[in-house]
Amino acid sequence: MSTTIEVVCFKYKPLKNNEFPLRIRITKDRKTKYISLGVSVAPLYWDFDRNQPTLDCPDREYLEKLIANKLCECKGKVVELKSENREFTATTLKEQISKPVKAVTVGELFEQIIRELQDERRTGYATSVEQVYRSLLKFNKHLSVYFSDIDHLWLKRYELWLRRQGRAENTIGVRFRTLRMVFNQAI
Repeated sequence: MSTTIEVVCFKYKPLKNNEFPLRIRITKDRKTKYISLGVSVAPLYWDFDRNQPTLDCPDREYLEKLIANKLCECKGKVVELKSENREFTATTLKEQISKPVKAVTVGELFEQIIRELQDERRTGYATSVEQVYRSLLKFNKHLSVYFSDIDHLWLKRYELWLRRQGRAENTIGVRFRTLRMVFNQAI
């Protein structure tokens, strides 16, 4: 089903200053979600037929640029999701656009997971994760890298390094299983 993304002047809820807020309307599978642009416009400066500011709007250039940037971001996210063959709804698309993901390094995520496990009193599992964390620190010297930097070649080098350290098959399996769990947490 197609996804439509357009800007609307939300005239159903006027603000205290009698202006209407501008919002991006996302429609997919007949479900609609709105994302606020954080700006409003007086009704006489908005062309409701064309969904754009009128020619005599005082902030016309600013509004057009803001609208174009946000529409481009939304449509770009739709293209990205479709190219990855990932299913999405209007709600999930809104969440991905409204709440951008903060990039976290491998080390930061490991430390966060270890703290959470210790807070939950899951000390055995926390120890296992901490062992992998220390092992990765010895291997890579630092963990201020992003998960996107960990590729097949990097993992092969880590496996080879573990084998040179004399680690058994089970130990290597547990380390990679724990690393996969942290990687999935990052996703």
